[in-house]
Amino acid sequence: MQETGIRNGAFGADKFGLKNLKQVHWNLGAPQLYQYSLAAGEAVLSADGALCADTGEFTGRSPKDKFTVRDASTEKMWWAGNQSITPEQFETLYQDFLKHAEGKTLFAQDLYGGADPTFQIKTRVFTELAWHSLFIRTLLIRPEAALLRDFVPELTIIDIPSFRADPKRHGVRSENVVAIDFARKIVLIGGSYYAGEMKKSVFTTLNYYLPAKGVMPMHCSANHAIGNPVDTAVFFGLSGTGKTTLSADPSRTLIGDDEHGWSDRGTFNFEGGCYAKTI
Repeated sequence: MQETGIRNGAFGADKFGLKNLKQVHWNLGAPQLYQYSLAAGEAVLSADGALCADTGEFTGRSPKDKFTVRDASTEKMWWAGNQSITPEQFETLYQDFLKHAEGKTLFAQDLYGGADPTFQIKTRVFTELAWHSLFIRTLLIRPEAALLRDFVPELTIIDIPSFRADPKRHGVRSENVVAIDFARKIVLIGGSYYAGEMKKSVFTTLNYYLPAKGVMPMHCSANHAIGNPVDTAVFFGLSGTGKTTLSADPSRTLIGDDEHGWSDRGTFNFEGGCYAKTI
């Protein structure tokens, strides 16, 4: 297997169970990911140089295809509106993902979910597509390059759109699947080319773990007075109702526009920037 990029050689793809891969490109920057994406025909350039990708059937998340492992650690979770699979079904899905990945070239990014070092989670994301790797490294927080050689993930996400789940075999609803095992801190995403599933998986994970640490996860935008982070405003609302627009105030400092945590240390962004949509 050929590997490129900066990585922790003692904690590579094999630690996740990935084997017989063709290549793994670790922590590539935007110019390289642009090149790989264009060369593979994943995306095209707009007239202004932006990378444009078509996500096919799914132009948004598919919440009915999201499943969480129901075990001793999650048994007391609020299950209304959440769908479960057994640990055995997840293990079968996991092994099938690993088998499907054999012979493929994958892109890996080592990132942080959460801007507050006290509460952030080290996240490793394997993607089949170069533009998905570019997406997630833009949305999450990038460590300094010097830290990548010792990076050990706490959460691992593998996003392989070409994988198709088998409802009977895996206990899911369709060929499209997002499966989360909180005990093992693994997220599997298959069937959908919509990159937002990766972002939401990080939010879901933090939403599960942070309340026990005294942090309230919030789907909101937030800003604060210039020079005074204590004077913070949060803007709640469903997607598309104006959170980003309202928080983008030229007289205040933007914290973030979509996902935040509120602790006794203050309000912090889960992401590395904004998730603003454009028309």
